[in-house]
Amino acid sequence: MNTLDESQPKSLIEIAYDSELTRQCGAALVDALVEHLGSVQSGEGPVQRWRDPEENISDALQWLETARFSDSQHAVSQFNELTRLSLQRGQNLNHPRCVGHQVPAPLPLVGLFDAITTMTNQVQGVYEMGPWGIAAERAVIEKIGQKIGYQSGEFGGLVTSGGSLGNLTALLAARNEACPWIWNEGSRPQQQSERVGMNVSDEAVSDGATPDGGQAHGDENGTDRHQSVSTTKTGFSPRMPVLVVHTDAHYCIDRAAGVMGIGKSQVLRVPLDNHRRMDVNELERMLVDLTAEEVPIIAVVAVACTTAVGAFDPIDSIADVCSRHRVWLHVDAAHGGAVCLSRRHRHLVHGLERADSVVFDAHKMMFVPAVCALVFYRNKQNRFRAFEQKAPYLFDPSAPDMSEYDNGVVTFECTKRSAALGLWGAMSIFGLDLFEQLVDRVFQVAKQLSEMLENANEFEVVGAPQANIVVFRYLPDTGTSGASKANVPPDESAVKLSQLQLRLRRAMLESGFGYLTQTSLDDEIYLRCTIMNPLTDVSHLAEIIEKLRQLAPVLWGELQELGQDTA
Repeated sequence: MNTLDESQPKSLIEIAYDSELTRQCGAALVDALVEHLGSVQSGEGPVQRWRDPEENISDALQWLETARFSDSQHAVSQFNELTRLSLQRGQNLNHPRCVGHQVPAPLPLVGLFDAITTMTNQVQGVYEMGPWGIAAERAVIEKIGQKIGYQSGEFGGLVTSGGSLGNLTALLAARNEACPWIWNEGSRPQQQSERVGMNVSDEAVSDGATPDGGQAHGDENGTDRHQSVSTTKTGFSPRMPVLVVHTDAHYCIDRAAGVMGIGKSQVLRVPLDNHRRMDVNELERMLVDLTAEEVPIIAVVAVACTTAVGAFDPIDSIADVCSRHRVWLHVDAAHGGAVCLSRRHRHLVHGLERADSVVFDAHKMMFVPAVCALVFYRNKQNRFRAFEQKAPYLFDPSAPDMSEYDNGVVTFECTKRSAALGLWGAMSIFGLDLFEQLVDRVFQVAKQLSEMLENANEFEVVGAPQANIVVFRYLPDTGTSGASKANVPPDESAVKLSQLQLRLRRAMLESGFGYLTQTSLDDEIYLRCTIMNPLTDVSHLAEIIEKLRQLAPVLWGELQELGQDTA
């Protein structure tokens, strides 16, 4: 009988998997995180210790080049040092003066649940590989889908890695409905023989066949709501399919068009109204014209909170138009989906439950770590329309019913991590009340910021915020009257004014004092703040405004001198 000789030194493999080493490093990690978050959340220190990218890469590479294991105690010491280095060199999203991108200061307890997923490697291609993670994911989908307004038992959904992949997944389902030949044959114009029976609706499935062998839906007149628009004329000229989208739609929609093989040129943008929302009358006109020209329409893509200014499309009215034209309605609610959890702001997504598909990022306004994107389908059978695949090594033919719970058949990912476990944990501990308070809080602070900027002579605000996004710019030498703020002096070109905003943002970033971003509206640059930390308050906003006031005159003077030198 062979026994382990404990007198022999342990191998690196044994040490790497040693539970005592894990315990010691884990304790050091928790202590470091608590200390770091406590300091950052109180507003101490910089938002970011800016370093040149190549300098950071060099420092990181140096650790790899000098790596050499000596003993377990040294490993614990190194782990501590690497942990603190990683915290020091990272972006401090938990800092209350971090008001940049749509990435939140995450709920700390969600991160601890995330450690369970990471350390036990719960993957979700098939149910048997991550049973509890899939169960938690399904529970989250069910609970939030009900809050959207979908009917329990009729809708379905999934969790995937980010809004970009979520939008692609939903639009693939829409494309395979509108253009079923593309999956096998590739992109080409629609042929006359393919004009009928496209775009089976999830709004009215009851009597016809679905791709998975179920029954397709008919509306009250016995026809498919999503029947191709190209069936309305006798003359026929093959046309490539199109997406009809909000002008300010996220760039991932263009990417999706490229990935799906229809091309960016087939993405048609609907003009906006005065609030930068999709103009419903213009949408109606476009769909009428496309119908007359017999162009296959994959989907209309509306947005619930644009990244540019935080605008919410009038979803209910858009749904009316899509219903009349039997077109799939997809709503990119990556940022704004969580307002369905707020009684105060829910009206912004009125009609969301009428969308055929919705993307909803929990790693935005549900304040969980990236990435955790929820994809909803009003008809649960549409989960299976995005992908067709056969993987005998993965999907068990002896248990076909398990495919209902195997994520590999509904997501692009196979080795998909259990991204929703932390969200499920937070929802289980705090309920949905916490998330309502988070949404209400960041919307309120954004409104306060907008009011503070409006009351300051040096700034121009682009409309009242609809969400937690505030867009503005610094206007030099505007005087004190409100009227003067709206006009740039004749000798100050729009180009130079845009350059000032970019330099302001860069100066703020590199100073470490605060963090904000920029956006472009009608080819002019504006500053953009997104309130993604519920601990940010008016005192922190006042500090940011004062810092901009200090930096801007100096930077504007430099721009003026630069103009004189090049004149």
